[in-house]
Amino acid sequence: MVNRQKLIWWSILVGVPIVIQYASRASGGEPDRDVLYRYSTAAGAAVIYAVMLLLVLVIAGFDRDLLALRRPRSWGRAAALSAVLFVSLFIAITLLDHLLHGGKEQGLTPNGWQPDHAGAYAANFVVIAIVAPIVEELTFRGLGYSLLEPFGRWFAIVAIGVIFSAQHGLVQGFLELMLFGSALAWLRSQTRSVYPGMVLHSLFNGIALVVAVVA
Repeated sequence: MVNRQKLIWWSILVGVPIVIQYASRASGGEPDRDVLYRYSTAAGAAVIYAVMLLLVLVIAGFDRDLLALRRPRSWGRAAALSAVLFVSLFIAITLLDHLLHGGKEQGLTPNGWQPDHAGAYAANFVVIAIVAPIVEELTFRGLGYSLLEPFGRWFAIVAIGVIFSAQHGLVQGFLELMLFGSALAWLRSQTRSVYPGMVLHSLFNGIALVVAVVA
């Protein structure tokens, strides 16, 4: 059954940042490649994620079922699916990034390691590799998927991928993030839980941040 009121509020919650992101990208020029070496970046992102999490919980009515905050049907199967998906995504997105340069467009790839700013980078690492996956999985693969699933499982999977990608405001890298978001939605549909997606999302972000400064 479609919960229209919650769907409307969720659509506003994810729609407003999409407009802001693309408007900002259109007028902001080239992204600052050293943004992750600033404490202000981590602090600002943490505040935004905190507000977003609160709004998601309120819209969901703190309903754990809507948020998919439940154990997977099988932890073993969830781990196996996550492992296969992780390897597949890593290969696919690496190949796509060589063609589309989504990582460079997003502006989260530093020019190199700066030891003097290690503390700020660590703070941003915590936000991007831990906070962001938790909030984004609850927002998209938790509440969002639950609200869209009544329209059809595959509709929900693809729609979540598109909306998730759009919220990052990318053009060249849109396909990469759409693939990532849809794959996580598929994992959620298979396990009926957001926990496997949180772990996979966190690992993916964490590895990307490490590779960004050691490659």
